[in-house]
Amino acid sequence: MSSLAHLTRSLEAEAKSVVPPELLKLLTTAQRVWVVPHERPDADALGAALALQLILAGRGVEVAVVSADLPSQVYDVIPTIGRVVTEPPAWAPDAVVLVDCADPRRAGRIGVLIDALPATTPRALIDHHVSNNATWPISWIDASAAATCELVTLLAVALGTELEKVDGLPATLAAGLIMDTATFQHGNTTPRTLEVGALLLAAGAPISEISRRIYRTKPLSQLQLHAAVLSSIATSDEGSTIYAVMSERDLTSVHASVEDSEGIVDVLAQAAASDVALFFKEESPTATRLSVRTKGDAPDATAIVATFGGGGHARAAGATVAASLPDATALVLTEVARLRRNGTTRRAE
Repeated sequence: MSSLAHLTRSLEAEAKSVVPPELLKLLTTAQRVWVVPHERPDADALGAALALQLILAGRGVEVAVVSADLPSQVYDVIPTIGRVVTEPPAWAPDAVVLVDCADPRRAGRIGVLIDALPATTPRALIDHHVSNNATWPISWIDASAAATCELVTLLAVALGTELEKVDGLPATLAAGLIMDTATFQHGNTTPRTLEVGALLLAAGAPISEISRRIYRTKPLSQLQLHAAVLSSIATSDEGSTIYAVMSERDLTSVHASVEDSEGIVDVLAQAAASDVALFFKEESPTATRLSVRTKGDAPDATAIVATFGGGGHARAAGATVAASLPDATALVLTEVARLRRNGTTRRAE
């Protein structure tokens, strides 16, 4: 038996036990499907959406991956990235699937279109965020999964998809797995995650190349932006909290884009003496994007962002704060200090 066949066989029982039967039924009967990631989609949201498109298209289903925002150029490593559209197709779906997304509101303006569909249109959700409290009848939320692409891989196995025979599918799924585990370095990596990664590698995913392009390849403008923003580093809580801010002026001064700020919060999180890393990005005079990373016995990242309507994981979360950059910074720092005083530590993933 080949390694690919052996790995597939070893995951079949797991796939059949965890994939909801009602989700399988929906995906084997629907003929026209919208697959929708969260707004500002990352590699996991895009990988899960585009992989689901490939899986269903192979079964004769018409599928559109509809996103509120165009993908960042860094995710060109995903083979079918050009298939993402920002406007829905002319045809009406007979099913909608949200991926890596807790709620239609997190899908931006596409979420509004989903809500406007007939109530009889089946809706399904596939996600791995611990903060997801969705109540849709068909909701597959597995916070033990490192990435939504891990779940979609199991879905592919449950449907009998031969991964190696679908052009681009292994690489598409691997991109999300690599992104959400930082190439299997994060604490969310489990034995099942590694088994899924091994299956994708055996099926042809160029894991080392994907990792290099996502994490170790940056344009000059991005390096210049990182240098400018990291010069703003400050700490609070006697050094336990580290943070940096990025203004619109920082972007224009080096001719960079918002996407070039990817990875800054992870650099902040490397500070040995700090267990909370915060990165604030100015979106408008009245809105600031917050990214959070935590470690050790720090407050739960989802608790930090909850006050501001955000979500994510115990170790990594985000939110949009309805305040100017200076005001948002002060509000969040105050909330982190409050959580520390109250002894709010992280919950298990």
